[in-house]
Amino acid sequence: MPNAGELSRRQILAAAGFAGLATLTGCGGGDGGGDSKDLSKKQDGAMKNYRAGQQFKATKALSFSMLHNDNPVYPLKNSWLFWKEVTRRTGVTIKPLDVPLADYEKKRSVLIGAGDAPFIIPKTYHPGEVAFVSSGAILPVSKYVHLMPNFRDKVRKWKLEPELDSIRQSDGEYYLLPGLHERPKSNYSLSLRTDVLDRHGLALPTTWDEVYDVLKALKAEYPDKYPWSDRWSTNTPFPCGALFGYLGQAYGVKAGWNYDNISYDTKAQKFVFTAAQDAYRQMVEFLRKLVAEKLLDPESFTQQDDQAIQKLLAEKSYVISANSQELVQNYRYNLSKQVKGSTIEMIPVPLGPAGPILLSGVRLENGVMISSKALKSSDFVAMMQFVDWLWYSDEGQKFSKWGVKGVTYTESGGKYTLKPGISLMGSDPDAPKDLQKDFGFFNGVFTYGGSWELVSSNFSPDEKKFQDVMSQRKQLPVDPAHPLQSFEQEQATLWDTPLKDTAIQNTLQFVLGKRPMSDWDAHLAELKAKNMQQLVDLHNKAHERFRKENG
Repeated sequence: MPNAGELSRRQILAAAGFAGLATLTGCGGGDGGGDSKDLSKKQDGAMKNYRAGQQFKATKALSFSMLHNDNPVYPLKNSWLFWKEVTRRTGVTIKPLDVPLADYEKKRSVLIGAGDAPFIIPKTYHPGEVAFVSSGAILPVSKYVHLMPNFRDKVRKWKLEPELDSIRQSDGEYYLLPGLHERPKSNYSLSLRTDVLDRHGLALPTTWDEVYDVLKALKAEYPDKYPWSDRWSTNTPFPCGALFGYLGQAYGVKAGWNYDNISYDTKAQKFVFTAAQDAYRQMVEFLRKLVAEKLLDPESFTQQDDQAIQKLLAEKSYVISANSQELVQNYRYNLSKQVKGSTIEMIPVPLGPAGPILLSGVRLENGVMISSKALKSSDFVAMMQFVDWLWYSDEGQKFSKWGVKGVTYTESGGKYTLKPGISLMGSDPDAPKDLQKDFGFFNGVFTYGGSWELVSSNFSPDEKKFQDVMSQRKQLPVDPAHPLQSFEQEQATLWDTPLKDTAIQNTLQFVLGKRPMSDWDAHLAELKAKNMQQLVDLHNKAHERFRKENG
C-alpha cells in the first residue's frame, strides 16, 4: 500500500481520469507517460492539436511501412480503393509488406528478430507480443498513448482500464495496442435443426440439462444416428475448440479455444491450474456422458470439418457447432438445397452451473505492435496519430469496415446497406463485386473492435437476436495482472507446453471413455509431475509482486 500522501498509479487513474494521466506522470511509466521533450524532434507531419473525433490529416505527405496479413479469401491488391482513400483522407501512404496468413506469426517473428520489421505490426494476439519485450524490439506503447486521443477516449468511456492492466508486463507497461470493444461479442454456440425439433414437439434448449434432454429425445427417434456430430477439431491444438470453449463458459472455466493453463480463482483470490479445477472436471464428466450415451459422435474429436458438415446435410446428425456466418452461408444455404423445408438455428450459449456469464477478457481483440525503430523516425508522432485515427476513431473504424459512403455503401438511420452489385461474405452471391476482394474493406488487418452500433451494423437478423441475448450476460472480472519477468517467462514457456499437451490429451481420453473418471487423481498427479505447482506458484508470485508495486 502507498504511504500517506502518496498515490498509487490506480488511484491516480481513478482521480484524474485515464485521459489526463500524461500530464500527471510526466516521463514516468504507466499510460501516456512519454517524455514530450524526447518527441520534440519527431513531429514531422504531425497535427498540433489533434483530438478525438477529428479527421487526422498529416501536414505533409508521409508513408509508413506495415506488415500485412494476406487472407487467401481476399488476397491483397494494390488497386484496392482502401489504399487510395486512406491516402486521400490522411495524407499517409501505407506501404504493406505482404505475408501469407499461414506463415504470418512465423514470418513476423523472423522479421522482428532480424530487425527488419515494418514500423506498424498489426494482427497480433496477446500474449504474442510478450516474446519480443525483453529484446527491446517493440515499443512499450503505453508510454505513447498520450498521442492517441481516440484510443484513450474509448478506454475511458468503456472503462477498459482493468483489461489493459491484464496485458501489462513486469515493468508496468503494455506493448500491444489491442482492438477495443464497447461490449463483449460472442461468436460460437450450438445450432439445431428446428424443423426436426418441431416435428417431435421439442423446444429449443436454454440450458445444458435441456440440451441433454433434447439429444436423448432425438436419439430415441433415430436410434441408429448420433444426434450431434461436431467440427473444428483439426485446426487447433484443442480438438472441438469451439464446443469446449462455449461449454467451458457454462462451467466458468477456460477450455477449447479459450484454454489457458492458468486461471484466476476469484473465491480463493489466487491463480490455479485450469485443468485441475473441480469445475473443469464437471465439464469433462458432462461431455463424457454425451459420448457414452451415443448422443455426441466420438468422431467429432478427429474428423475434418467437411465430414461433420456432410453428416448434417445428409441428415445423419441434427446438431452442430456454429457461428453466424457458417450458419447462414454454409448450413442453412446448403440444407435448403438438399432437404426441403429444413430450418436450422443457432441458440444463445446454453446455461450451466456458472449461470448467465461471459468469460473475462472478451472486450480486447488482436491489436497493433509498434517497432522500436519507429521511435527514431522524425515523423513518429504523426504515425501514432495516424494509427489512432485509422484503428481507433469512430470515423476510421467505419471507413475500414464499410468503405466510402455513396460508393460502397449507403447509410440511413444507423443502418448500413451495400450498394447494388456489391457482396459481403456471400450476402449477394450474384453480385459482380465483393467488398473485401475488390475494394479492400472489411479486412481483418484493420477491422476489429468499436462501438456496439458499428460492430453490430453487419449482423444478420439471426446474429442480432443471438448477440442481444449474449451481451446481457455478466462478464466475469478480468484476471488481475501477473506479468512475468523475462527469466520467469523463459521458465514458464518450458513448463507451459508439456502441461498443456498433457491436459488436452487427458481431457480427450476422459471424454471418449478411454480413461475412467476414477483416474482423475492420477491425471492431477501427472500434471504435478510436469511442474504444475511450480507454474502456478510462479504466476501467483508475479501477481503479488505487481500488486505491491502498483498499488
